Amino acid sequence: MFHVNEETLEYRYGTHGPKYLKKGPNVDIGIVLLKPGDDHDNHYHTTCEEIFYILEGEIDIYVQGIPIHVKPGDIFQVSPMETHYLKNTNSMDFKAVFIKSPHINERDTVIVENPKFKE
Repeated sequence: MFHVNEETLEYRYGTHGPKYLKKGPNVDIGIVLLKPGDDHDNHYHTTCEEIFYILEGEIDIYVQGIPIHVKPGDIFQVSPMETHYLKNTNSMDFKAVFIKSPHINERDTVIVENPKFKE
């Protein structure tokens, strides 16, 4: 049995970013919060797939550089080796649950250059 409340845990960047609620033994689960203007590095996972369940706000998640619009109630999945980049260009906070599977002990995240945007 395992029990935790998200309010007892810290976001990676203090007031925003990801925070893990549980790591392993089979899956990792957490919350990502992006305030207006915040982004999360473009990256991919070598082994894990990642699923997002959108709770609040709307953003575009860039997969392989292509924007996919998500809103509350959406579930969004990226496969291993697919780059994904989150940027909140809206005026509201964006909050989602993320699930990474399988859980692996070594870091499988690879940071890559952010997508290029047309001005």
